[in-house]
Amino acid sequence: MTHPAPSRRLDRTCLRDAQRVVVKVGSGVLSPDGRFSHSRLTRIVEQIAEVKRGGRESLLVTSGAVALGAQALGLAEPPTLLAERQACAAIGQSRLMEQYERILRDLGLVAAQVLLSPTDFDDRQRYLNLRSTLTTLLRREVIPIVNENDAVSVSELAFDEDSPGGGRVFGDNDRLSALLASKLEADLLVLLTDVDGLFDRDPSDSEARLIGRVDSEVDLVDDSGGLAGRSSWGRGGMASKVAAARVAVESGCHAVVAPGAREDSVLRILSGEDVGSWFPARARAAARRRWIAFAAKTQGALILDRGAVEAVRARGASLLAAGVVRVEGTFGRGDVVELMDENGTSVGRGIIHCNSDEARRWCEGQRPEGVLNHHALVHRDHLALGE
Repeated sequence: MTHPAPSRRLDRTCLRDAQRVVVKVGSGVLSPDGRFSHSRLTRIVEQIAEVKRGGRESLLVTSGAVALGAQALGLAEPPTLLAERQACAAIGQSRLMEQYERILRDLGLVAAQVLLSPTDFDDRQRYLNLRSTLTTLLRREVIPIVNENDAVSVSELAFDEDSPGGGRVFGDNDRLSALLASKLEADLLVLLTDVDGLFDRDPSDSEARLIGRVDSEVDLVDDSGGLAGRSSWGRGGMASKVAAARVAVESGCHAVVAPGAREDSVLRILSGEDVGSWFPARARAAARRRWIAFAAKTQGALILDRGAVEAVRARGASLLAAGVVRVEGTFGRGDVVELMDENGTSVGRGIIHCNSDEARRWCEGQRPEGVLNHHALVHRDHLALGE
């Protein structure tokens, strides 16, 4: 959806005011050489505790279960078979949580484990229940430790980068952390990684320049920055961190991609220092539109003609059946569908008022009896438009 660009007068001192903070730590930070680093984990948790003692709310999204599981099994190399990675995740998750619980307990804090799967975001009621649980934990001054439920969910573990992603809600913990930041209306998302931030080219290049602030696409030479790919233990890489940052800023949340190995990165960010790459927040959209835009799973697509694209984008109109040239996929009434122009470019998403069979008949001029109370396929109040 479209928001006004932030003022250029805004600087990082605004991050000092962040009250709800989501921190994501990746496999590349916790397992820099293929072996799990307990010292790095301890220092990150100590920062989270200090954030909490400073009167802020904090939530941690963590990777690392696969590495700990592989270590427990004595594996020298990270497994590549999906079932093997799931098995390692199942073994490592309890060990990972044990580490967090022990460190936080020694610091006088309570940890809560929250394991999620994509279906927790598909259904709006479950989505709202998740928010209720997490906000209650935060109100009780508990530190939620969040991870994808890798033993049964494969999106975090799959290595096939070229597989179709149309139905996937989140494919790595970067996006999961951004969805949580959006849902909880967090003020700041910190994505800790194994490089200093987003560069304009591969950071191994001697002329590579750290991009300290990203306001728009023009600040990026390439969508991924030409940067480090995923680590051997994870599947995120810089492209997924950029994508996660975009979700956060479109939800009114600042995002910073920062070095996880550097001393006190989180605390320095919250003090307003120039650490990593900062993505300033934009105006926060309504909660329902954020769910449509970022959290809901799309079930099909409507292909719009040029007039319909202009109507929904420029005039804020509802989507009428007359402007749809083709209906793709199978969906039911109330599902979220993708809206695309005739060139295949995404226009946005919306909640459909009828099922796919009814939509096809309606677009052919045969208005179904079951939708007589609606004048549009997708009402403007149920649209979330892209830029």
